[in-house]
Amino acid sequence: MGSEGPQAVTIHVTGFKKFHGVSENPTETIVSKLKDYVKKKGVPKGLILGSCNVLDTAGQGALIPLYQTLQSAINNKESDSSSTFGRVIWLHFGVNSGATRFAIEKQAFNEATFRCPDELGWKPQKVPIIPADGGILRTRETSLPVEEITKTLAKMGYEVMTSDDAGRFVCNYVYYHSLRFTEQNGIKSLFVHVPLFLTIDEETQMQFAASLLEVLASLY
Repeated sequence: MGSEGPQAVTIHVTGFKKFHGVSENPTETIVSKLKDYVKKKGVPKGLILGSCNVLDTAGQGALIPLYQTLQSAINNKESDSSSTFGRVIWLHFGVNSGATRFAIEKQAFNEATFRCPDELGWKPQKVPIIPADGGILRTRETSLPVEEITKTLAKMGYEVMTSDDAGRFVCNYVYYHSLRFTEQNGIKSLFVHVPLFLTIDEETQMQFAASLLEVLASLY
């Protein structure tokens, strides 16, 4: 069955709603508009843009919807026949309000230390995200080639860097759960931090998101 050429990559995308100190989260806009934007630009070869979900900016209290979202990719994977279904990537966008460039995150820490309460009022300090994984120094890394992705996007003219520290707030919390889930299910995960629209305007950020999808699809 595998002789029909390369299989498509299905990329599911998430962003976040507002949270303390960020009344308008750019990732909510990016993810909400991404399907129409990509359709207008023309879907890159080998890419299937799957679900686009906006998550509550919350940790423990939002775990059930997070896992329902992550699980949806697996459910779709099983329902598709192997001849049409290829690989799956979870792509998560989060905002770093102090950033001046895009950051491709290499890893997540097993630590929840929230500088302010999340949107459900939870404010953990030095708590392991998944106690069964061990202590707060434990990390999980994406299996995607972060350096290669960053270099390709930089050549396209974007202000982008590789990062090995996604913070200890909700972004890191979601990324850690996602990395663990995707590893267990034979798929991949990547987290990308974006600046505010005041720093890099909406159109450039939409272009960046579309270019990132193209780069991820081209890896296979």
